[in-house]
Amino acid sequence: MDALSGAGPRRARCSLGAASPGARAAAAPWARFSAWLECVCVVTFDLELGQALELVYPSDFRLTDKEKSSICYLSFPDSHSGCLGDTQFSFRIRQCSGQRSPWHAEDRHYNSGAPMSLQREPAHYFGYVYFRQVKDSSVQRGYFQKSLVLVSRLPFVRLFQALLSLIAPEYFSKPAPCLEAVCSEIDEWPAPVPGQTLNLPVMGVVLQVHIPSRVDKPEYSPPKPCSHENLLPAPVILTSVHELDLFRCFQPVLTHVQTLWELMLLGEPLVVLAPSPAMSSELVLALISCLQPLKFCCDYRPYFTIHDSEFKEFTTRTQAPPNVVLGVTNPFFIKTLQHWPHILRVGEPKMAGDLPKQVKLKKPSRLKTLDTKPGVCPLGQSCSSPPEPGPVGSEFSGNLLCFPQLEVGVEVQSQLEGVGLRGEAPQDRASSALPLGLYTAYSAHLHRDKALLKRLLKGLQKKKPWDTQTALLRRHLLELTQSFIIPLEHYMASLMPLQKNITAWKTPPQIRPFRQDDFLRSLEHAGPQLTCVLKGDWLGLYRRFFKSPHFDGWYRQRHKEMAQKLEALHLEAICEAQNIETWMKDKSEVEVVDLVLKLREKLVQAQGRQLPVKEATLQRAQLYIETVIGSLPKDLQAVLCPP
Repeated sequence: MDALSGAGPRRARCSLGAASPGARAAAAPWARFSAWLECVCVVTFDLELGQALELVYPSDFRLTDKEKSSICYLSFPDSHSGCLGDTQFSFRIRQCSGQRSPWHAEDRHYNSGAPMSLQREPAHYFGYVYFRQVKDSSVQRGYFQKSLVLVSRLPFVRLFQALLSLIAPEYFSKPAPCLEAVCSEIDEWPAPVPGQTLNLPVMGVVLQVHIPSRVDKPEYSPPKPCSHENLLPAPVILTSVHELDLFRCFQPVLTHVQTLWELMLLGEPLVVLAPSPAMSSELVLALISCLQPLKFCCDYRPYFTIHDSEFKEFTTRTQAPPNVVLGVTNPFFIKTLQHWPHILRVGEPKMAGDLPKQVKLKKPSRLKTLDTKPGVCPLGQSCSSPPEPGPVGSEFSGNLLCFPQLEVGVEVQSQLEGVGLRGEAPQDRASSALPLGLYTAYSAHLHRDKALLKRLLKGLQKKKPWDTQTALLRRHLLELTQSFIIPLEHYMASLMPLQKNITAWKTPPQIRPFRQDDFLRSLEHAGPQLTCVLKGDWLGLYRRFFKSPHFDGWYRQRHKEMAQKLEALHLEAICEAQNIETWMKDKSEVEVVDLVLKLREKLVQAQGRQLPVKEATLQRAQLYIETVIGSLPKDLQAVLCPP
């Protein structure tokens, strides 16, 4: 499981002639590489050990044993997936305490300009996987099974999938030299700066990407090639570093998109059962992106297995299910998580030999909400037949889920005993017992947008371009989220003290507390009905939202931003004040020194991009500090300005 002690990163760079040791002596090793990736891992299948970590690059990057184990198991599809050929998917794991890359000290500079949903993860790693499974008679098991994994703290799924599609096929044919050369090329990339369009050369291809900024418009147009650069070959333009094809991801569940949006907004626990890790990870990532520009504040795992270190934590019945979205492929989870309030079953079981591109999805019109009628069966009992589909959006009491009798095969039992991936996927008996659909007792607060659904289905029939369908769906979800958030933003802004009450020589006034009842009363005249045509119980949705992790996360962030704005306005008031010498005349030395210390604190915050102030304001503040210190006795000047 340990990384191989092969050629170190520094020797690899020198042998490739990219830079001499002396030229990079002053810089932290692999600092630019760390701006994008933590490391690159190669996971292979060992006949005796199962999944094993063959290589970590750069070789001096340290992963804990728990992180190694998680990466190994999550880099291989579950044996029920039957992924033959090449497939790509992603996962997300908790970061254990340990080594941190040299770039981590600069996180706040990137995060200050990046949208909330695209900031670097402080406590999680993303794993982007390219898995290959092909028949190989030269291998004892009869199959070549290996994964190339990019580990990063950036949620740039589109970029890293594109990068893997270039690297992995070449690596599987020319392992070591290819990987060393690619890592050296990435180490020459410019750092990701929000708002900039970057050219990223790798393996003879130039990827051109736009790093999103929080000031970008929600629907950003594809970046144009830089005219001042003579790029050969012509750059491959990625329209987004992170956005998935929403329509393709949601095609199997189009009729449930609005209900799923509500579940995501409320941070409800949800299990996504799919036939492959590619489908489960894409659908989970699509679900959490429904809330943009609102940050998803709950946990989510695009791909989750029974070997995950959090398996017991997430499957315990001694407490309520955690606020997490799990993407799974093993039908064992149907039985293990049947106490969860929401389960989404998508896709069709694949037979061994099917490639990921050949997965057939059921048409949206065939999907129904499988609602359990009250009194059908008590919790814990299983039914001999699947529950009857109820009417879409029907209401019923209770929150019991009724599942068909599940037959857990020998392969599932062997998974629990730690046996690794099989060469061929067995017949998936358990997953075929649960019909496709959304299993939930949740009753949506808002009426469904039938006009949107009709347009999407009509576009499907007329075979409209998928990017057109995705744009329509993304715009609907964005407008829905904005209609919900705008009243909250307006009310929050009303809690900010008036600027006229912020004076130079007094402590700035406090932000008034958020009172839920006052906000709900304001909805009558300034509610979401002003910007959204959907009808329904908006008040009930807001009340449930107040109890969710997303309200807590949104409120904390907005309160922090308002407090910083308040400090910035106070600093501007001080810098615009007249006759500071007159103010100091009747002040004690303690008060004057206190002013110097407060101004310095605000300058440090502003220079760290924590306060939204102009450069001219910073210059005036520095001049004020020098003026005030110059008026003090020499001994105090020596204390405040040591040589």
